[in-house]
Amino acid sequence: MRKILATGLLLAALAATSAVLAAQPSTGPVPLPAATSAPATNLVAPPAAKPADAHGLTGEDLHTFFDGMVPYALHNGDIAGATFAVVKDGKIIFAQGYGYADLKTKKPVIADQTLFRPGSVSKLFTWTSVMQLVEQHKLDLDADVNTYLDFKIPEAFGKPITLRNIMTHTSGFEESVSELFLQKPEQQYPIGQYLQKHMPKRIFAPGKVVAYSNYATTLAGYIVQRVSGEEFTDYVDHHIFKPLGMNSSSFKQLPPPALMKNMATGYKQASDPKPVPFEIVEAAPAGSLSSTATDMARFMMAHLNGGQYDGARILKPETVKQMHSLNYVLAPGMNGFDLGFYQENRNGHQIIGHAGDTESFHSDLHLITDANVGVFMSFNSTGKEGAAEPVRVAIFRAFLDRYFPYTPPEEKTVADPSADNAKVVGYYVASRRKDTALALLFQLGQTAVTEQPDKTISVEMLKDFSGAPRKWRNVGPLTYREVGGQTHLKFVTDPDGNIDYFTSDDFIPVELLQKTHGLYQLNNLKLFGIGTILVCALTVAIWFGGWITRRRFGRPLEMTDRQRQLRLGSRLGALLYLGVVAGWVALLTAIQVDESLLLGGALSPWLAALYVLGVLAFLGGLAMVANGLLRALGGPGGWLVRVGDIVLALAGLYGLWAIWAYGFANFHFNI
Repeated sequence: MRKILATGLLLAALAATSAVLAAQPSTGPVPLPAATSAPATNLVAPPAAKPADAHGLTGEDLHTFFDGMVPYALHNGDIAGATFAVVKDGKIIFAQGYGYADLKTKKPVIADQTLFRPGSVSKLFTWTSVMQLVEQHKLDLDADVNTYLDFKIPEAFGKPITLRNIMTHTSGFEESVSELFLQKPEQQYPIGQYLQKHMPKRIFAPGKVVAYSNYATTLAGYIVQRVSGEEFTDYVDHHIFKPLGMNSSSFKQLPPPALMKNMATGYKQASDPKPVPFEIVEAAPAGSLSSTATDMARFMMAHLNGGQYDGARILKPETVKQMHSLNYVLAPGMNGFDLGFYQENRNGHQIIGHAGDTESFHSDLHLITDANVGVFMSFNSTGKEGAAEPVRVAIFRAFLDRYFPYTPPEEKTVADPSADNAKVVGYYVASRRKDTALALLFQLGQTAVTEQPDKTISVEMLKDFSGAPRKWRNVGPLTYREVGGQTHLKFVTDPDGNIDYFTSDDFIPVELLQKTHGLYQLNNLKLFGIGTILVCALTVAIWFGGWITRRRFGRPLEMTDRQRQLRLGSRLGALLYLGVVAGWVALLTAIQVDESLLLGGALSPWLAALYVLGVLAFLGGLAMVANGLLRALGGPGGWLVRVGDIVLALAGLYGLWAIWAYGFANFHFNI
């Protein structure tokens, strides 16, 4: 859940794949034990990606698979530890810890004892809680959520938000990140208060555009709390954990002492032994779970067995079927959203699941529903260059290729893809974004779709394990298939036939990639933005240089008072433009250095100062335009001076647009 910026969020999910399973071990990470129940083994290369025949899905073969792959991956990815569980037909057939739960004490990870933080995998418990109340006719998935709240979600787009919208992440909220994570337990406040304080703007009509939302999930958890009459953490404990025997699981922050002593320590990298403090998730229903791999196995088995495990039932079979059925599709034939679970279909199998991320913990839960198999994994380090993300992707795909080998059907390449290629090339921005405060940061995360000399296309964000962009060939109308692979891209048009967005079954379907146009395109943002900065910098330099020269030789400007005032205003406007750029660059740099500034809600004073500066720069921009018009129409000055002020006026026009478009003066503090 912590991947909240458009430069990341999924768009960079495979960008760091070079760290997955490199051919040679790295010298940076500390040595890791192979498994906590067996002696350490030598690090070996991972199994072949696509075996000719399926291996038997047995505990013995799973030990061979994971023991041969995971220690090598942890070492090369600079990851301290990991925990895994695999279930089949109502039984745990593999549960194993690898590496260290604590680097300082060399405490090993033990699958049925060590608690990890599954991040947004927590949402599956929130959705299960919602569906329990739906079964009891206490909640209606298609009712206005305001029916269940003690505050009001304002009207927008002429349609109310429903729980079905929330469970398919189509509520239409923009991203909300401030105070999502806190530094200390005592900083927490009731989730109802959080929801009212941090209500994000609605940027899409409900039910139309998928845009992953931690805020909306927290809203659902609050509804569970209000309707059930129990605190959300207590509700999950009483109605899911206890019936399933998940005795080492808790949504509480901090967990009870008996569980806290077994909590894995989080790290950025195994080679950096400085621990990441226990992360407090203010939006608790969206990501505050702590659990062991074997407890998560119980939850998986309940969902795979029609809502029942070991004699305890948490959902009716028909409710489970409803949760596991498609409710929102991003494009025909592509993976979409069930109710809370998203689809991950691959290798010809029906797969649903959810991923989760905090600063240091990175997790995946997968249910192969047509094979009655579940896989859970979690890592307690982000790793070198974000290695935990590609490592978990690589491990699960290798798991599928080993136990569910697949030969994808042939699809012929379109004879002449030029027409489709011409339509799809361009820049795309994620629907999971902010359009108010920090909008520029998300726009800078645009990804490019480009045509290659061989008439294939590449997508900047989708790379292979060497870090090189993959190629996609045209196999149907606005449909592309990975060269040498099984995954697809599909581009969807608007009513006018123009490209609206694309999606892929290569990444999880938590957002769309929407095509940008005009000044919003990243190439134009760079061109006009850099051009404006250069014009303003040159103007300010000439202004100060001219002032020094005139002062030295006693040659004042021959202007009327109005001309002199407009000229001064235009120069101050150029200076203010530079100040706005410098201020936002400093802010974004600070966020990159210390993400807690963004997540912890400490930016309001900075934003206030930058917004005031933005207002002043807007006024300065008006002066730049007015001065340019005056110079163009009547002087004074020669042609060179007039051209210079006209160019400055054009820069001023772009700056005025940018201040409005990117929210540099909107006084929106709810980030």
